[in-house]
Amino acid sequence: MTNIIVAFPKQDTARNIKKILMQNGHHVDAVCTTGAQALQNANELDGGVMVCGYRFADMMYTELHEYLPPQFEMLLVASPGNCGERDVENLVCLSTPLKINELLQTVEMMEYMITRRRKKARQKPKERSEKEMNLISEAKALLMERNNLTEEEAHRYMQKRSMDNGTGLTETAQMILSLLT
Repeated sequence: MTNIIVAFPKQDTARNIKKILMQNGHHVDAVCTTGAQALQNANELDGGVMVCGYRFADMMYTELHEYLPPQFEMLLVASPGNCGERDVENLVCLSTPLKINELLQTVEMMEYMITRRRKKARQKPKERSEKEMNLISEAKALLMERNNLTEEEAHRYMQKRSMDNGTGLTETAQMILSLLT
């Protein structure tokens, strides 16, 4: 489930947007009336969608967008003139008067994009430090020398042991080095 923060300078507007979203199955984590409140709530969450207005008492949407954590997407709800003249990239804008189905479809699209981005990030192989790479190389070299294996065979052996034991490749390399030296 994606976190949603609703931030509008008028409390009634924010509550109405929250009500619409919640009636249609979305969970709203916070309702804010200032940019500072919105940022505070965003920093406490691990990403999501910020549905907000154009101008707050303490800042404009551009400042809010600038300080928003990178794992958050912003959905700006503003007049057609303000939507057209925006100078911020990576921002979705809906113009007023707001149509409920457009709001819901846009939030669902943004949630889908966030979910896809998270999946891609999880699928990326973890970057190993130089120390970890050296450990793996030492363990492979030891296996190659002791068991007369090629580098590819030694690597496959370590991968299989890693999967069988439910450990990472680095931890498997440490175990091999501690057992064979």
